[in-house]
Amino acid sequence: MFTILGADGKEYGPVTATKIAEWIAGGRANLATKARRAGDAEWQTLGDFVEFNPAATPPPLAAETPVATAAPAVTIPAADEPELADRGVRLGAFLIDYLLSVIVAVPGFLILGPAFFSVFLSAMRGQEPDFSALQAGTLLMGLAVLALGGLTLLVIQIVMLSTRGQTIGKRMLGIRVVRYPEGSQAGFVHGWLLRNLVPGIIQMLPWIGFAFWIADACFIFSQERRCLHDLIAGTKVVKVAKP
Repeated sequence: MFTILGADGKEYGPVTATKIAEWIAGGRANLATKARRAGDAEWQTLGDFVEFNPAATPPPLAAETPVATAAPAVTIPAADEPELADRGVRLGAFLIDYLLSVIVAVPGFLILGPAFFSVFLSAMRGQEPDFSALQAGTLLMGLAVLALGGLTLLVIQIVMLSTRGQTIGKRMLGIRVVRYPEGSQAGFVHGWLLRNLVPGIIQMLPWIGFAFWIADACFIFSQERRCLHDLIAGTKVVKVAKP
């Protein structure tokens, strides 16, 4: 087991030699990266270990003996990283969250009734709306219920993302948002503010918003399955580890 010192000055590990080899292959580490074997106090480079550099001098046999008092992981407590969430599962979680937003809006739309939609459609078509069928009390009540339902769901989703890295849909399908690359808790800033609010604002911009939405969706097919909103927030989506 090894612990490495990242470019950000943080320790990552202990992890297996196989996992570090994967990091080297993925460009996240190299033979010059500082590292130490479990139980060792002195930092060396990965190139000093025969596991990563066949030309290195093999360590003494005693060094292979596990040490019970090895320092605990600082950022990555487990030996292996969580597996990336499947693309289909991520789409399913998005659709569940979208369906929930539609469901909470239904009571408000029912109160507003057909007269509201008639005015709305006339305005969308550039026609002169007929407001005579609208009642002020019904309109205010419908809009209030609509706003209350949407705000309640929004608060729930923000709290869940900030504390668990999950929306309702992600929790139902067993996936969560974490920081990239270390896999730590995303929190409010990275889990919602940068990952949802900022991309949402960009998508509302004329012309640019639609292009951003298309590119954002296409990036899910990259090797790391990180959409543009993941790149902005510094996050990734992984499967929830089973106990």
